[in-house]
Amino acid sequence: MQMKQLLQETKTIAVVGLSNKPDRPSYGVTKYMQAHGYKIIPVNPTCSEILGETCYPDLSSIPVPVDMVNVFRKSEDCLEVAHEAVKIGAKSLWLQMGVINQEALDYATEHGLTGIMNKCLMVEHRHLGL
Repeated sequence: MQMKQLLQETKTIAVVGLSNKPDRPSYGVTKYMQAHGYKIIPVNPTCSEILGETCYPDLSSIPVPVDMVNVFRKSEDCLEVAHEAVKIGAKSLWLQMGVINQEALDYATEHGLTGIMNKCLMVEHRHLGL
């Protein structure tokens, strides 16, 4: 699937590792995506709400279907996130710029998810003019 089609078909984005601090990249990228009409679901066990949305401790706790799992975590934490993304039936796994875990990406794609690694969701969204 091409990136433009992926972003056009994505409506709901679970953001694993979303920070509640406005100076963090995860906050800025997620706020941008939210401002462009995407439903954002923060995944952070230390917060109850970020950007006006209810936070969940993990992907499995989210009560609605998720299209994309966007990951702002250490690269070594991504395989577990990929397992959860498959388990909840997400359609794609996006590992943000600097988040590199080939095993996690391979696991996701082997289970039918579209996988993107080491790219910024906001930069790609802007680049595609969506």
